[in-house]
Amino acid sequence: MTTSSRGRLITVEGLDGSGKTTVVSGLLDALSSRGVSARALREPGGVDTSERIRDLVKDPTLRVDPRAEALLYAAARAQLVDELLEPCLAGGGWVLLDRFVDSSLAYQGVGRDLGVGAISAVNAFATGGLAPDRTLLLRIAPHTGRSRQADRGEAPDRLEQAGEPFFAAIAKAYDTLAAADPDRWRVIDAERAAETVLAEALEAIADLLPAG
Repeated sequence: MTTSSRGRLITVEGLDGSGKTTVVSGLLDALSSRGVSARALREPGGVDTSERIRDLVKDPTLRVDPRAEALLYAAARAQLVDELLEPCLAGGGWVLLDRFVDSSLAYQGVGRDLGVGAISAVNAFATGGLAPDRTLLLRIAPHTGRSRQADRGEAPDRLEQAGEPFFAAIAKAYDTLAAADPDRWRVIDAERAAETVLAEALEAIADLLPAG
């Protein structure tokens, strides 16, 4: 892939426990084997400032107002876009991103009941309007995600402590977002075996791969 063409931004969305990290890692390997320069990043995080914000918003000992939460995620995103995403894409590289703006639309816009329109406006400012070339939604039932998280043996972070209705609302919000923009979104049943999910994820971005 030549650096004269702009790279691609692929985002992976879904509830915690849906297998986003596994899919991102698998796609990274698959792209590398095809000679595509790519890097994998997560949100919030990816750069020092954003990683510090990640520690803050996920701290289970803190009470964070929903509006403050939304603004913190947007701030982390703004730094990531400026420091890594835009330079990488401008140089022709691909970015595989575990969560992006759609997470805020689902979690804060719907889950926290702040309104999708308001969260969209905040994040348009934060990202300068940067949009993914393709978004993969790893769809699982909320109880499946909770079960997988429990199997990890890790203490839940601040958001993971929310109740079942919160995650049910987010799952529905993701479905609504995907249905509204079928050209960008691809929905994948993530309750199946990991290798099956990865194969479908790779197929979902195949049309974006450079020829040859």
